[in-house]
Amino acid sequence: MSETFETIRYTADVVCIRGGAVLLIERGWPPHKGRLALPGGHVDLGETSRAAAARELLEETGVRVDADDLDLIGIYDAPDRDPRGRYVTAAYLVTVPDDTTAHAGDDAAAIRWVPLSDAGSLAFDHGEIVAAAQHRQSAPF
Repeated sequence: MSETFETIRYTADVVCIRGGAVLLIERGWPPHKGRLALPGGHVDLGETSRAAAARELLEETGVRVDADDLDLIGIYDAPDRDPRGRYVTAAYLVTVPDDTTAHAGDDAAAIRWVPLSDAGSLAFDHGEIVAAAQHRQSAPF
């Protein structure tokens, strides 16, 4: 009996909220070049997804957060969520102060603070992730 193995890439994404807006990047590369997406990227060797999320947020937007302030929204692993192959992402939520500024950095063509209620159609399954974050924010604990 032969075994079949699938290459799985591990990523982390961040829903960064300031006031009633979410921080989005304009993708500067395929797939989905030019579309809005959450900041995020690959988890590096020896790194946790939480640390990767904080690092990617800083690299792509200039927003610095403590990894311990990131709350897990969920794991997103639909086999077809990325046209490049199998990507599994850990998605995190963080709220930053109203005076937080951001700028496009590594891999981001531009950044935008977009009203949560008007995030629109996002790349990959990021619209689903933002909706889950909104639900998490409004859920009573």
